Amino acid sequence: MANETKHIYVADDDDNIRQIVKSFLESDGFQVEDFPTGNLLLERFKQSPCDLAILDVMMPGMDGFAVCTQLRKMSTVPIIMLTARDSENDYAMGLGLGSDDYITKPFSAMALLMRIRAIFRRIDFESRKHAANESTAVSVGDLTLDDVSRHILKKGQPLALTPTEYGVLRYLMLHDGQAVSREDLLNAVWGFETAVETRATDDTVRRLRKKLDGSSMNISAVWGYGFRLEKNS
Repeated sequence: MANETKHIYVADDDDNIRQIVKSFLESDGFQVEDFPTGNLLLERFKQSPCDLAILDVMMPGMDGFAVCTQLRKMSTVPIIMLTARDSENDYAMGLGLGSDDYITKPFSAMALLMRIRAIFRRIDFESRKHAANESTAVSVGDLTLDDVSRHILKKGQPLALTPTEYGVLRYLMLHDGQAVSREDLLNAVWGFETAVETRATDDTVRRLRKKLDGSSMNISAVWGYGFRLEKNS
């Protein structure tokens, strides 16, 4: 994976955490810029977008939630939220606002690196498929998947999807009508599987349901298992 081409922005008001993350990611070949506030990261992003943003939730000025919201208004850049260990509401809100992943404090730099690698591995894999013309075109109800443009259309209009939302809806469309487990989604989209992280799939599906409002298709829950894409009754 060509890490040297990936530019990452990190915003955290803890100088020690920023420097540890910056040094560790740079040692793996990434280009990293760090910021003590979310405001500074946002201003930098407007000048020169990055390939991935890491946002601490609690920062002076704009907190991570506010920065995530602003980034989502202008970009589908992958976003990882850093959340307090004892606050489930933090990562639930972050995922609800459009972040692609979360990691709780305290965390190891290696754990963060593995999350970043999983996101870029998925994006790079899809890019290689497109370059080789291994495109997938699928229509399910009024939804159309176009891998070449990385768009999913609803009634002919492209949905505004984050990379994670695109991956989840794409996987469900390719398994139209089949029950898909949360674990399968985690492996296919996030690149890892743990019982705790299944919450990420639930929050992503919740966002997708809102974006599918007015569609002939809906994502239904399969109790105790996962989800299924099916036509509205």
